[in-house]
Amino acid sequence: MQDESESNGKVSRWTWWASWRPTSLSLLKNTETKILDPVSRTPLVMVHGFGGGVGLWIKNLDPLCQSRPVFAFDLLGFGRSSRPRFLLDPVQAEQQSVISIEHWRQALGLEKMILLGHSLGGYLATSYTIQYPERVCHLILVDPWGFSPAPPEGMAKLGFPRWVEALIAVASLFNPLAVIRATGPWGPKLICRVRPDFKKNFEELFNDDTIMEYIYHCNAQTPSGEVGFRTMSRSLLWAKRPMLDRVHLLPPGLPVTLVYGGQSWMDSATGERVAHLRPNSYTHTVVVEGAPHHVYADKSEAFNSVVQSVCDTVD
Repeated sequence: MQDESESNGKVSRWTWWASWRPTSLSLLKNTETKILDPVSRTPLVMVHGFGGGVGLWIKNLDPLCQSRPVFAFDLLGFGRSSRPRFLLDPVQAEQQSVISIEHWRQALGLEKMILLGHSLGGYLATSYTIQYPERVCHLILVDPWGFSPAPPEGMAKLGFPRWVEALIAVASLFNPLAVIRATGPWGPKLICRVRPDFKKNFEELFNDDTIMEYIYHCNAQTPSGEVGFRTMSRSLLWAKRPMLDRVHLLPPGLPVTLVYGGQSWMDSATGERVAHLRPNSYTHTVVVEGAPHHVYADKSEAFNSVVQSVCDTVD
């Protein structure tokens, strides 16, 4: 039988050796948690606007993914997503897009997310959140389209001259991007001439026409998402089913942040109306000064800072 004092000596020596090493399973767990913390945080999901695609988030993805997982996808009928035939009823067309977002979420297995939508993406993100509120822990709407009803005075309220209003009224009779396809090989040059702002916004990343080519290829394909958009829209600028009529259906406990460009044609006062319709809920409006409608590209640093601050309030 081992002597008790000898046994105690071994125990004391092992105790001394363990104390000499500043480690433990709990310390390992704590350090591992620090490493994996960005991965375990609530993911940010970004939804682009009309005529866009995931490529337009190029100035936002890297900065925002430093602290959490970030996902982006092409809306149904846009970019590289499938291009089904949209139903010609505004309720059904909207539902097709919302269901596709839910199918995407299920495929990735995301339980909860911070949902961000720009323009048309903001409209659809809100509709999705109303129908699947348990999946969204913060809704970020960036210059969201389709919230306010069309004013009686039409586009004159926005300061557009009558000839522009007449031109848009005629264009509303056709698919919005039909002219790009109709111009055939001159389509890319048309994009460059009509939207030079996009090239300027990304010129520090690309010294050629890469972005303009991307926009062309996104929108010169078989019309699908634009058919759905035309079905949901009134004169292209307003929705047939304004979201302000339904925004009160968002859960009272769900925080909503609206981000507007200070020089956008979208009215930032809409954020105040959303807050009025949700009197007992967190609804905050941020205006990025000097930014037009595509605030995420034109003022990307300010945009990223705002979004990061919102995400930090989640976890």
